[in-house]
Amino acid sequence: MATFNSLGVMATWRLKFLILLIETTLSVILSTIMFPEIIQSPLTSKIFLSGPAGTGKTSTGVERLKFLLAQGVPGDSILMLTPQRNMQEPYMEVLNSPLRIAGGEITPATIGGLARRMCDLFWPLAAEEAGFASPDHAPIFLTLESAQYYMAHLVRPLLEEGYFESVTIDRNRLYSQIIDNLNKSAVIGFPHTEIANRLDAGFYGDPAQRRIYTDAQDCANRFRAYCLQHNLLDFSLQLDVFANYLWKHELVRDYMTRTYRHLIYDNVEEDGPRAHDIMREWLPSFESALLMYDHSGGFRFFLGADKHTGYALNELCDEHISANESLVISAEIAELGNSLAHAIAPNVEAVEFSAKSKDESEAVSALEIMQAHFYPELLDNVIAEVKKLIDSGYPPSEIVILAPYLSDALRFSITNRLETENISWRSHRPSRSLKDESASHALITLAALAHPHWNIHPPKFDVAYALMQSIEGLDLIRAQLLTEIIYRQNNLSTFDQIKPDVQERITYIIGERYSTLRNWLDEYRISNPLPLDHFLRKIFGEVLSQSGFGYHKNFDSVRVAASLIESVKKFRQAMEPSLVDKDRPNFDFGKEYVAMLNDGVIAASYIESWKAEDKDAVLVAPAHTFLMINRPASIQFWLDPGSSGWYERLAQPITHPHVLSRGWETGRVWNDSDEVNASQEAMSRVVTGLLRRCRQRVYLGIAELGESGHEQRGELLRAFQKIL
Repeated sequence: MATFNSLGVMATWRLKFLILLIETTLSVILSTIMFPEIIQSPLTSKIFLSGPAGTGKTSTGVERLKFLLAQGVPGDSILMLTPQRNMQEPYMEVLNSPLRIAGGEITPATIGGLARRMCDLFWPLAAEEAGFASPDHAPIFLTLESAQYYMAHLVRPLLEEGYFESVTIDRNRLYSQIIDNLNKSAVIGFPHTEIANRLDAGFYGDPAQRRIYTDAQDCANRFRAYCLQHNLLDFSLQLDVFANYLWKHELVRDYMTRTYRHLIYDNVEEDGPRAHDIMREWLPSFESALLMYDHSGGFRFFLGADKHTGYALNELCDEHISANESLVISAEIAELGNSLAHAIAPNVEAVEFSAKSKDESEAVSALEIMQAHFYPELLDNVIAEVKKLIDSGYPPSEIVILAPYLSDALRFSITNRLETENISWRSHRPSRSLKDESASHALITLAALAHPHWNIHPPKFDVAYALMQSIEGLDLIRAQLLTEIIYRQNNLSTFDQIKPDVQERITYIIGERYSTLRNWLDEYRISNPLPLDHFLRKIFGEVLSQSGFGYHKNFDSVRVAASLIESVKKFRQAMEPSLVDKDRPNFDFGKEYVAMLNDGVIAASYIESWKAEDKDAVLVAPAHTFLMINRPASIQFWLDPGSSGWYERLAQPITHPHVLSRGWETGRVWNDSDEVNASQEAMSRVVTGLLRRCRQRVYLGIAELGESGHEQRGELLRAFQKIL
C-alpha cells in the first residue's frame, strides 16, 4: 500500500510540474504574441487598450495581473473590475491556481458588487441622509428575485384597482419591467421620479397608452418608499446610495483610494454611464491602470450599458493603444464578417475585420449552408454534422449551436439528439426562470411532498417528472405508471404494495431506488422541518447526488440545483428581518418561495449558472448568451436565420432601453425610423460579435418551414442572400 501511495504522490508532483511548465511556456508565448509593452509597463502607467474581440485584450489583462503580482504588488491593492461576474473567469483561474504567486487577496468586483460592499461597510454614514426609516438597523440586500417578491406584494392590490389595464403581459414580466426602470435610473444616473416623464416624452402612439407610464411611475415610487421604510436595498437603491452619498463622502473615498492602488478594468463598454462617471473621478487616484474596451461590444445595452461614455475614459489615460489584428478568426471569416456587416447596416460605421495573412494551403470555407424542408430534418442534419466534426478531431468544446431564442422545445430537440449520439453537451439560458428548469422543478416538487403543512398538492405529472429526474434509469412512461399506483393525497406508498408483474415491469432496481427516496422523505416528514435551502442541501447530499440517482452524473442538473439553493438562501435572508405577511398563521418562508417561483419570477444571475463542470462539451445557447460568455469557438451553427429575434427587441410596454439611455435627446419622440435603425445596429452588433469569436466556420441552418412552422423570412436571411 505504501508503494502505491508513493507512486501516487510522485505522479501528482509530476503532473503539477507539467502544468507549471505548460503555463510558463504559454505565458512566454502569449507575452510575445500580444502586447509585452503593456504587460511589462511601469507600475505607474495608465493604459487604455481598445480593439475588437479576439485581439488578445483579456489575455493581456490576465498577463498584466500576473506581472503585477510578480513585481511584488500586494494583491489586496489590486481592483479587478468587470461589468458582469462571469467575465472574471479568466482572471479567477489565475487567482485560484495553486501555482499563483503568494500575496494578498485581489478584489474581483462589479460596480454593483462594490456598491453593496460599501453600503454594508459604511451604512451608518449614509442611512439617515438617504432617508431610511431605521438607520440604526442593518440593511437588507435584495436579489432580483426577492425584489420581484416585494414588488408583487405592493403591485398586486393595485392591479385589482385597474392599474395597467391595457397591458397584456404576464405579471412576472410586469414586475420585472418596473424594477428594470428603477435599475436604469440608477445605472444611467437620473432620479427615479423622472421615469414616466422620459418614457412619455419619447412615446408616439395611442394617448390612452400614456397612462401606463403614470402607473409604472407610481409603482416605482411606492416600491422605493417601501424599501426606505424597511431598510431594503435592491440593486438600484444600492447603486444610488453609493453614488449619491457614500462616494461623495470624504471618509469613504479616502478608504477606497488608499485601499486600491492598481486597476484592471475589462469590458469597459458593457458598463453603464454611472460606473463610468465614478471611474472618471477615481482613475487619477490609481498608481496604475489598464482599461480594456471592445469596439464591437455593447451587448448589454438593454441593461443600460453605454460604450460611448466608456470610450471617453481613454482621455484620462497616459496612453491609448489600438489592437486591430485578430488572433482568433481566419482570413475567410474576416471576409465574411466585412461583407455581412455591410449588407446588414451599410450606413453604420463598423470596425473592419482584420486577421492574419491568408494561407491558401489551409483555407477552408467560412460559410456552409445546411438546408432542409422541415425543422426536425434540419436538426437531424445539424447533429449529424456535429458528430462528423467530433469524429474528425474537433473537441466538443470548440462547437456551439446558437439560436436567437432557445425555447424549451428546441433545447430538448437538440440535446436529446446529442445524447442519442453520445455527445456531451451543456446549455445556459440566464434569463430563464428556475421554475422552468426540470432539475429545479423536481426539487421543488419533492420539497412540497416533504412539507405537507404547506398544503401544496403537486399534480401527478409533476410527481412523475420529479421521480424521473431523481432516479437514474427511470423513463417517463414507467414514472407515470409508478406515480399512478403510489401517489395518493400527497403521500407516496411503498413499492412492496405494487403487484409483482408491475414491479417487474418497473424493475426491482428502480424500485429499490424509489424506496430509498421515499423512506428518506418519510423520515424527514416526522422530524423538525428545516429551512427550504437547508432541506434542499440535505436531500441533494444524502440521496439525489448518490450513485443511482439523477443528479449523480448530470452536471447540468447540479448547476441548476446550486443556483436554486443559492436563490432560496438569499430569499430567506432577505425575508427573515422583514415583516411582510408574517402575521399570517400559515406563513412559511419555503412556501412563500415556492409560490413566488410558481408566479414565474425572472431568475437572478448566479455565477454557478455560468460555470460548467464538463467544459469539453458542445454548448447549446442563445446567441446573446454566447457573446456574454466571451470565448471563441472553432465551429458555430446558427439556427433560425429567418427569425425576427436576430434584430427585433423584446416587447417591453412599460420600459424602453433607448429612450431611457443617456445619449437620447430629452423630449425627442421615438419613431419607426429609429426602430429600424436600432434593429439594424443591434443585428450588426450581434452578428459581428459572433463572427469575431469564430475561428473557422459558420454553418447556417435553414429550414423552409421554421420552428414555428412558418416560411423563413427575416432580415438576417436577406443579408446572407445579398452576399451570396
